[in-house]
Amino acid sequence: MFSTLRWSAGRVLSALLTLLGVSVIIFVAVRLMPGGFEDIILGPLATDAERAALVAAYGLDQPILVQYFAWIGQVLQGDLGMSLVTQTPVATELALRIPVTAMLTVMAILATLVIGIPLGVWTGVRSTGRSGGKVARVVSSLGISVPEFVLGSIVIYVFSRFALGLQVGGFSQVGESFGATLQALLLPALVLTVFCVAATARTTRDAVMNVLVEPHIGAAVARGETPWYIIRHHVLRNAGIPILTLLGTITAYLLGGAVIIETLFNIPGLGSFMVTGLDRRDFAVVQAAVLFAAAVFVTVSLVLDLLTSAIDPRVAVTGKQKQ
Repeated sequence: MFSTLRWSAGRVLSALLTLLGVSVIIFVAVRLMPGGFEDIILGPLATDAERAALVAAYGLDQPILVQYFAWIGQVLQGDLGMSLVTQTPVATELALRIPVTAMLTVMAILATLVIGIPLGVWTGVRSTGRSGGKVARVVSSLGISVPEFVLGSIVIYVFSRFALGLQVGGFSQVGESFGATLQALLLPALVLTVFCVAATARTTRDAVMNVLVEPHIGAAVARGETPWYIIRHHVLRNAGIPILTLLGTITAYLLGGAVIIETLFNIPGLGSFMVTGLDRRDFAVVQAAVLFAAAVFVTVSLVLDLLTSAIDPRVAVTGKQKQ
C-alpha cells in the first residue's frame, strides 16, 4: 500500500513538473518566432517610435523572466490574461471554443472504442487461422499511414463535389443547434477517427495475441471454458494495460490533429484558435491554448497511469508495465 501511494505521489509530482516545463518552453518559443507582435499589428510602414510605443504599452519590453513570472502568477490565480489583438479575456474565448474541440474529441474517442477494440480482438483471435484477419491488418496499416491533412482534403473534395448526405462546413456554435453542430462535426471526427481506430486495433490485436499464448489460457481451454468466456474473463483484462497506455497517445494525437482538422474544416475550436493566435503573434492566446492542451494530456496520462496501477498493482511496485 505504501509503495502504491508513493508511486502515485511521484506520478502527480511528475505531472506538475511537466506542466511547469511546458509553460517555460511555450513562453520562450512564441517569443523566438520571426516577426513580433508589433510587426503584425503595425505593418512594415510603421516607424521605430510607433513600434517601441506599442511594445512598451503591452509590457513586451520588460526582461523575459519578469514577463514569465508575471504571466505564470496570473495563471496560478486563474487569470489567463488578455488577448493582445481583441483585448478580450483569453478565458472567455477559450470557454467558447473548448466545447467544440471537446465534442470533436469525444466523438472520435467513442468511435475508436466502439470500432477499434472489437476489431483488434477479432483480428487477434483469428490470427492463428488461415485468413488471420489479413483484411483488417491491411486496413489498419493504411489507417496509420495516411496523414490526417491528406485524408481531410480528400474528404472535403469528395463531399463538396458530390451530394453524399453530409455537408462540409455550415458549423453551428455549440448550444445554438445541437443537431447542426453534430452534423458539422461528423466528417472531421471521422477523419480523426481513422488513425485512432487503426492504432487501437493494431495495439489490441498484439495485446490479445500475447495473452493467448499465456499458460492460464491453455488451462482455461483444458477446463472446457467457452471461447467467449475466455475472452471476457481472461483475455480482455490482461490485454487492457497496453490499450489504456495507447489512450494517452491517442489523446495527444487528437489534440494535435484538431489543429489541422479544425483549420481544414473551418471549425472555430481550440486548434483553429491557436493557429489564429500564432498568425497574429498573440502571445497570451497561444500560451493559454497550449498550456490548456498540455494540462488535458497530462491529466489524462495521469489518470490512465493510476488506472493501470489499479488493474495491475505490479506497475506501482516495479514501475514497469507488463507487456
